[in-house]
Amino acid sequence: MIAKIVRRGEDAATNTRDACATLNRLLLIGQVVVALNVCSTLAAKAAEPSLKFAGVPFSPGSTVRADVPLSAQEKSYAGQGGNPVPQSAVAVLATPANFDPRKSWPVLVPCSTSDFKRQNRDDLVQFYQRVGLAEGWVLLAGDGPQHARNDTAAWRLAMTLAAIDALHHSFAGSEKWPTACAGFSGGAKGAGSIAPVLARNPCRITGLYLTGVNQDYLSPGYARAQPGADFLSTPIYVSIGHDDRIATLEQQYNVVGSIKRTGFNRVRIGTFRGGHEVNDAQTSIALKWFRSLQK
Repeated sequence: MIAKIVRRGEDAATNTRDACATLNRLLLIGQVVVALNVCSTLAAKAAEPSLKFAGVPFSPGSTVRADVPLSAQEKSYAGQGGNPVPQSAVAVLATPANFDPRKSWPVLVPCSTSDFKRQNRDDLVQFYQRVGLAEGWVLLAGDGPQHARNDTAAWRLAMTLAAIDALHHSFAGSEKWPTACAGFSGGAKGAGSIAPVLARNPCRITGLYLTGVNQDYLSPGYARAQPGADFLSTPIYVSIGHDDRIATLEQQYNVVGSIKRTGFNRVRIGTFRGGHEVNDAQTSIALKWFRSLQK
């Protein structure tokens, strides 16, 4: 048997080393815990919506709804036709997944028909959202808090202006973003009525996308609002279904002729095999054309 000789003080030194090692391990564990907590906090903050539209938090790639105030001018529009005047409108904003308000974004403003009590936001979701987001557009719609007693063009104008005001107040510089109006059937008439007014408020109107339109509301809208001769150079894309029985080929080509006689000089016609409907391929072509002219 071999006996180990332990010198005086060796036990104390060993105990000291063990204590230091234990302390170091505890300090290391503490540092790891702190680091994990910091990372967790940062991750949680990163996951929180960092943007707000009219005070409502949202994340890029989502659709947000907010109550927005009506200005005195917007209330005067809303009250036309004997409508009770609400204090606010409902604005809906849809953004692409890479939305960054520090950059400039094209904005598509849908106008719906008043038939069947449709709201502008209904057309935003049903007709334009999928293609619009894929093409890199922001989509914005404004509606009343309830259906209007008389759903006039002035009522639609009031709610759309309130939504646009909310956009401009939410994102600095957005008043310079290029904006196009889109409308299908009765909504195409509405877009023709309100686009000239939007151009005066001010709003940078850089396109009109009209589908299934059987009457020219743009020419009288231009005459009433008088947004200036430059507005006659606004790109206008008219999408026509070959089998449309509600807005026939003859009617739609007559609308195009009327618009051109008024002096609009950038009118393009697109046709597709289909009836009275919004065609996704036509929407994509129109939005691409508008963006190409914005550069």
